Amino acid sequence: MEILINSLIVLATFFFMEFMAWATHKYVMHGFLWTLHKDHHEPHDHVFERNDSFFLIFAIPSWLCIMFGMMNGNDFRLYIGIGIAIYGLAYFLVHDVFIHQRIKWFRRSDNTYLRAIRKAHKVHHKTTGKQHCESFGMLVVARKFFKEQKRVA
Repeated sequence: MEILINSLIVLATFFFMEFMAWATHKYVMHGFLWTLHKDHHEPHDHVFERNDSFFLIFAIPSWLCIMFGMMNGNDFRLYIGIGIAIYGLAYFLVHDVFIHQRIKWFRRSDNTYLRAIRKAHKVHHKTTGKQHCESFGMLVVARKFFKEQKRVA
Protein backbone atom coordinates (compact mmCIF):
# COMPACT_ATOMS: atom_id res chain seq x y z
CA MET A 1 0.00 0.00 0.00
CA GLU A 2 2.87 2.36 0.82
CA ILE A 3 4.37 1.95 -2.66
CA LEU A 4 1.01 2.87 -4.20
CA ILE A 5 0.71 6.03 -2.09
CA ASN A 6 4.31 7.03 -2.86
CA SER A 7 3.75 6.40 -6.57
CA LEU A 8 0.60 8.54 -6.47
CA ILE A 9 2.55 11.35 -4.79
CA VAL A 10 5.17 11.21 -7.58
CA LEU A 11 2.47 11.17 -10.27
CA ALA A 12 0.41 13.97 -8.69
CA THR A 13 3.53 16.10 -8.28
CA PHE A 14 4.50 15.51 -11.91
CA PHE A 15 1.08 16.68 -13.12
CA PHE A 16 1.04 19.61 -10.67
CA MET A 17 4.38 20.72 -12.09
CA GLU A 18 2.76 21.35 -15.46
CA PHE A 19 0.53 23.94 -13.76
CA MET A 20 3.54 25.36 -11.89
CA ALA A 21 5.57 25.57 -15.12
CA TRP A 22 2.64 27.30 -16.88
CA ALA A 23 2.17 29.83 -14.06
CA THR A 24 5.90 30.48 -13.72
CA HIS A 25 6.25 30.92 -17.47
CA LYS A 26 3.27 33.29 -17.77
CA TYR A 27 3.63 35.37 -14.61
CA VAL A 28 7.33 35.19 -13.72
CA MET A 29 9.23 34.65 -16.97
CA HIS A 30 6.92 36.96 -18.94
CA GLY A 31 6.61 39.18 -15.86
CA PHE A 32 9.14 40.51 -13.39
CA LEU A 33 11.97 38.16 -14.50
CA TRP A 34 11.59 38.89 -18.22
CA THR A 35 15.25 40.02 -18.29
CA LEU A 36 16.27 36.38 -17.71
CA HIS A 37 13.75 34.94 -20.19
CA LYS A 38 14.06 37.53 -22.96
CA ASP A 39 17.01 35.87 -24.72
CA HIS A 40 14.93 32.72 -25.16
CA HIS A 41 12.62 34.67 -27.48
CA GLU A 42 15.43 36.20 -29.55
CA PRO A 43 17.53 34.57 -32.27
CA HIS A 44 21.06 33.75 -31.15
CA ASP A 45 23.93 31.41 -31.91
CA HIS A 46 25.19 30.65 -28.39
CA VAL A 47 24.58 27.36 -26.62
CA PHE A 48 23.39 28.69 -23.27
CA GLU A 49 20.82 31.38 -22.50
CA ARG A 50 20.17 33.44 -19.39
CA ASN A 51 16.81 31.67 -19.50
CA ASP A 52 18.61 28.44 -18.55
CA SER A 53 18.96 29.80 -15.01
CA PHE A 54 15.27 28.97 -14.46
CA PHE A 55 16.45 25.38 -14.18
CA LEU A 56 17.53 26.28 -10.65
CA ILE A 57 14.05 27.54 -9.73
CA PHE A 58 12.82 23.96 -10.09
CA ALA A 59 15.98 21.96 -9.37
CA ILE A 60 16.65 23.44 -5.94
CA PRO A 61 13.21 22.60 -4.46
CA SER A 62 13.48 19.11 -5.99
CA TRP A 63 16.90 18.57 -4.43
CA LEU A 64 15.78 19.92 -1.05
CA CYS A 65 12.66 17.73 -1.01
CA ILE A 66 14.69 14.65 -1.91
CA MET A 67 17.37 15.44 0.67
CA PHE A 68 14.99 16.25 3.56
CA GLY A 69 12.71 13.37 2.62
CA MET A 70 15.62 10.92 2.79
CA MET A 71 16.87 12.44 6.05
CA ASN A 72 13.46 11.76 7.61
CA GLY A 73 13.04 8.11 6.73
CA ASN A 74 11.93 8.51 3.10
CA ASP A 75 8.87 10.59 3.94
CA PHE A 76 6.49 12.21 1.44
CA ARG A 77 8.99 14.98 0.57
CA LEU A 78 11.25 12.42 -1.12
CA TYR A 79 8.45 11.49 -3.51
CA ILE A 80 7.52 15.11 -4.17
CA GLY A 81 11.17 15.78 -5.04
CA ILE A 82 11.24 12.76 -7.35
CA GLY A 83 8.07 14.01 -9.10
CA ILE A 84 9.65 17.44 -9.63
CA ALA A 85 12.85 15.83 -10.93
CA ILE A 86 10.96 13.60 -13.38
CA TYR A 87 9.06 16.64 -14.66
CA GLY A 88 12.40 18.43 -15.07
CA LEU A 89 13.71 15.54 -17.15
CA ALA A 90 10.53 15.56 -19.26
CA TYR A 91 10.87 19.33 -19.68
CA PHE A 92 14.46 18.98 -20.84
CA LEU A 93 13.59 16.22 -23.33
CA VAL A 94 10.47 17.92 -24.71
CA HIS A 95 11.46 21.59 -24.61
CA ASP A 96 15.22 21.64 -25.11
CA VAL A 97 15.72 18.47 -27.15
CA PHE A 98 12.49 17.91 -29.12
CA ILE A 99 11.21 21.47 -29.63
CA HIS A 100 14.35 23.62 -29.76
CA GLN A 101 16.72 20.88 -30.97
CA ARG A 102 19.52 21.94 -28.60
CA ILE A 103 20.59 18.32 -28.91
CA LYS A 104 19.85 16.83 -32.32
CA TRP A 105 17.61 13.95 -31.24
CA PHE A 106 13.96 13.32 -32.09
CA ARG A 107 14.02 15.62 -35.12
CA ARG A 108 10.78 14.47 -36.72
CA SER A 109 7.60 12.92 -35.51
CA ASP A 110 4.37 11.80 -37.10
CA ASN A 111 2.72 11.76 -33.67
CA THR A 112 -0.19 14.23 -33.55
CA TYR A 113 0.38 15.07 -29.87
CA LEU A 114 4.09 15.80 -30.35
CA ARG A 115 3.41 17.90 -33.45
CA ALA A 116 0.75 19.83 -31.48
CA ILE A 117 3.28 20.52 -28.70
CA ARG A 118 5.79 21.80 -31.24
CA LYS A 119 3.17 23.98 -32.98
CA ALA A 120 1.92 25.48 -29.69
CA HIS A 121 5.48 26.39 -28.76
CA LYS A 122 6.09 27.89 -32.19
CA VAL A 123 2.99 30.06 -31.75
CA HIS A 124 4.28 31.09 -28.31
CA HIS A 125 7.53 32.25 -29.91
CA LYS A 126 5.77 34.14 -32.70
CA THR A 127 6.33 37.32 -30.72
CA THR A 128 9.71 38.39 -29.39
CA GLY A 129 8.18 40.60 -26.72
CA LYS A 130 6.95 39.74 -23.26
CA GLN A 131 3.32 40.67 -24.05
CA HIS A 132 0.73 39.08 -26.35
CA CYS A 133 2.03 35.50 -26.10
CA GLU A 134 -0.14 32.43 -25.82
CA SER A 135 0.44 28.79 -24.93
CA PHE A 136 2.62 28.93 -21.83
CA GLY A 137 2.47 25.24 -20.88
CA MET A 138 4.61 22.39 -22.12
CA LEU A 139 2.66 19.13 -21.97
CA VAL A 140 -0.91 20.42 -21.89
CA VAL A 141 -1.74 21.86 -25.30
CA ALA A 142 -4.85 23.75 -26.38
CA ARG A 143 -7.33 21.69 -28.38
CA LYS A 144 -6.95 23.94 -31.45
CA PHE A 145 -3.37 22.72 -31.94
CA PHE A 146 -4.52 19.08 -31.87
CA LYS A 147 -7.25 19.78 -34.40
CA GLU A 148 -4.81 21.55 -36.69
CA GLN A 149 -2.26 18.74 -36.51
CA LYS A 150 -4.89 16.05 -37.10
CA ARG A 151 -5.83 17.79 -40.36
CA VAL A 152 -2.15 17.84 -41.41
CA ALA A 153 -1.62 14.12 -40.75
